[in-house]
Amino acid sequence: MHGDHDEFGGLHRDLGLTGVAMGRRQLLRFGLGAGALYLLGCGNSTGTDDDDDGSNAACSVIPEETAGPFPGDGSNGPSVLNQTGVVRGDIRSSFAGLSGTADGVPLSIVLTIVSVSGACAPLSGRAVYVWHCDRLGRYSLYSSGATNQNYLRGVQETDASGKVTFTSVFPACYSGRWPHIHFEVYPSLAAATSVSNKIKTSQLALPKAPCDLVYATANYTGSAANLSQVSLATDNVFADGSANELATVTGSVASGYSAALTVGI
Repeated sequence: MHGDHDEFGGLHRDLGLTGVAMGRRQLLRFGLGAGALYLLGCGNSTGTDDDDDGSNAACSVIPEETAGPFPGDGSNGPSVLNQTGVVRGDIRSSFAGLSGTADGVPLSIVLTIVSVSGACAPLSGRAVYVWHCDRLGRYSLYSSGATNQNYLRGVQETDASGKVTFTSVFPACYSGRWPHIHFEVYPSLAAATSVSNKIKTSQLALPKAPCDLVYATANYTGSAANLSQVSLATDNVFADGSANELATVTGSVASGYSAALTVGI
């Protein structure tokens, strides 16, 4: 698997050209670690106000979640963090010598990183690594049919308002999991070259209503059936509370969706 990838100088070169803790639930699922750690974050709703970017005035706690078996950060097999081209806004295509593009209903992922101890002030200059499955439920680098791809993975630096925005596609619902997006937060782009530097790991949950609409389309084979067999209350990550991880989603199948979440650190 590693032989399929070419580093071409890595994230260090990206930095020159352009100027991410194991969770309490992971103890149960993978038998690793020995603590019960939480992340700090801000609550979000599933409202339909197009002006709602997921940034709320009051901070609340968001739990730390497992990175899962397909992180692509070097903690379980391959890493994209040291590959040139990983710092990008559009994560739909593969990079660093790989070719291929993930298709599906368009989705913008908007994360706002704020300081809980600083009255939810935005944090600029942090790095966020995002990854998720494609419309068939496959994770690039790991899943059969996608091992020679590294699409739907990318890193960005937060702007002055603490935001990063990724252009992506709506992920599938695969068997046993509620539709979700993974992310890690790093103190800086320079620190994002190594998984050992990550300061937060969590997951964004997508609300049911847009999932139902997306999965009714022809290209999301199996997602509707999988979604009917799981709920936020039974999902092995979100079962003990999802209110602070549930994104605000706006848009439509025709025009694409935007999923926003505020993350406090």
